[in-house]
Amino acid sequence: MKQLATALASTFFLCAAFAVAEPRVYTTSFEDVSDFDGFYIVPQDHKGARSHDLSTEQIRSARYAHKGWIYGENRGSTLFRNNNHRAYPTEQLYKLAGGGSKIPVEIEFWVWLDMESAAEEWLSLATLDRSTSVQWDPVLVNLSDAGFVHLMHVPRNGQGVRTFQTDTTNFPMRQWVKLNVRLHFDAKEGYAEVRQNDRLVSSAEVLRGDGLFTQAHLGLYAPPLMTHGVVYNDDLIITEI
Repeated sequence: MKQLATALASTFFLCAAFAVAEPRVYTTSFEDVSDFDGFYIVPQDHKGARSHDLSTEQIRSARYAHKGWIYGENRGSTLFRNNNHRAYPTEQLYKLAGGGSKIPVEIEFWVWLDMESAAEEWLSLATLDRSTSVQWDPVLVNLSDAGFVHLMHVPRNGQGVRTFQTDTTNFPMRQWVKLNVRLHFDAKEGYAEVRQNDRLVSSAEVLRGDGLFTQAHLGLYAPPLMTHGVVYNDDLIITEI
């Protein structure tokens, strides 16, 4: 009986430990500004050239989606002054009770885009980071001037070396598109993979990080000389794998 009791106690302990270790999930459908309480939000009508808000104009689910739009050129960028268009809330996971998400993570979100990039320019669809400061060290999911989703700042900041890159699967405008990013920050074995509507479009090594995915932003992030365009986001899910 004593052995049975010991075995049952051990099983209970293992089950309890396993339950505590269930993967964490962060999700938002951009239904209320309170979803981002405590997180940094770019001010509306930022620098008189772009803004963002919750919108009913293009919705994938529920009542609202997040909308960011450009209505003017943003001059004045220099080597030491970044005036890129920015209009978004951030998801600062490291400020949550459980801290940042353990990597690897799966990041799923939906994008509706009506924005044309100029030659040799880019648009950013997601910024994914490992730091806990205002000086981010991110991996970016960008859209090239040729219309292909690609990873940037890989394997290290400022680089764009990929292990795979599509040149046939274009990103369609004016319709909802699903993007999935599998991300693993690690100085030796890190990687990122992006799927567009379940098809692999870009992959790369990510050679930095210390085991956590800490903060992100979706929404409007574009070069300063663009004068118009709109992006909607909906149904963000971040899951520890």
